[in-house]
Amino acid sequence: MAEVVLRDVEKRFGKIQALRGMTLEVRDGEFLVLLGPTGAGKTTTLRIVSGLEEPDRGDVFIDGVRMNGVAPRDRNCAFVFQNYILYPHLTVYDNLAFPLRSKLWRTEEGEIRKRIEHVARVLKIEHLLQRKPDKLSGGEQQRVALGRAMVRNPRIFLMDEPLSNLDAKLREEMRVELKSLQKNLGATFFFVTHDHVEAMTLGDRVAVLNQGVLQQVGTPEEVYEYPANVFVARFVGNPEMNFLEGFPEGGKLYLGDLALALDLEKVWKGREVLPSRVLVGIRPENILLGQGGTVGEVYLVEDLGADKIVRLRVGETLLRVRVPKEAEFSVGEKVPYLLVHEKLLFFDPITEKRLG
Repeated sequence: MAEVVLRDVEKRFGKIQALRGMTLEVRDGEFLVLLGPTGAGKTTTLRIVSGLEEPDRGDVFIDGVRMNGVAPRDRNCAFVFQNYILYPHLTVYDNLAFPLRSKLWRTEEGEIRKRIEHVARVLKIEHLLQRKPDKLSGGEQQRVALGRAMVRNPRIFLMDEPLSNLDAKLREEMRVELKSLQKNLGATFFFVTHDHVEAMTLGDRVAVLNQGVLQQVGTPEEVYEYPANVFVARFVGNPEMNFLEGFPEGGKLYLGDLALALDLEKVWKGREVLPSRVLVGIRPENILLGQGGTVGEVYLVEDLGADKIVRLRVGETLLRVRVPKEAEFSVGEKVPYLLVHEKLLFFDPITEKRLG
């Protein structure tokens, strides 16, 4: 196990600023997920931790030791890539043994066999050891790639979207297995993904990155319920959060697009003075249909199987509302709705940071 600390790390590739003042701690034995869109700087972060890239500025520490300038082979980090990169001419056994037979590790064959047997048992791939990669499914190849990292007993597992090439069902199964594996090993996992469901399912904590800037770090619940800014609020959650313009005045909060006036004391609860304009955010599951005194018109109903998303037109605004699968609504139907006041979130429209 190991602790990783990045302190004020900067990285540029030509005109592209990949990381900007990145400061992040991955705790000993933690499953930390780095979440962000394509181009956010996620892979660059992993490569800097592994030593495949050097930061232009800032420091990287593993277990308190500064790693700047230390070669990848001396960091004992295992990198599991998005593409499994198995050697097609070697059996699964020999793929697993490959790093241990290298000049760097020079492990005796008896010890290699013992490690492979243990890892194969943990990953349930004992029956695959004599097969070659072209005879394996995507999930089996993913397990072999993970096993090749495990046999080295690394200090840190660095994982760059390792599940993205799997189909949806297998991806879900592998999420469960990965989380269980990490707990059983007690290992430090630093995992990168663009999929917020994957992040929320796997992470002890989630770090959200955008355009090289760390936006928020917290538990999945904290990131979902209390997003630090508008970007996090939009990126985490599907469908994304609804945003409305609000105008506080005379003890009321006016949501102009919805022609609603809410009691400011109830929704804001006496915190600091609100600016003259605010963005008000609310998750789709925190709008209740069939309740309240205001009415919207059903514009679209999306059946997702486990539940439904109703697009409710109120004036010029379309609200996303999550309802149970049993709920029946028809396009054009007039439906009363209610915003759950205690679930309203407030953001500064200029800085886009959450208020309160």
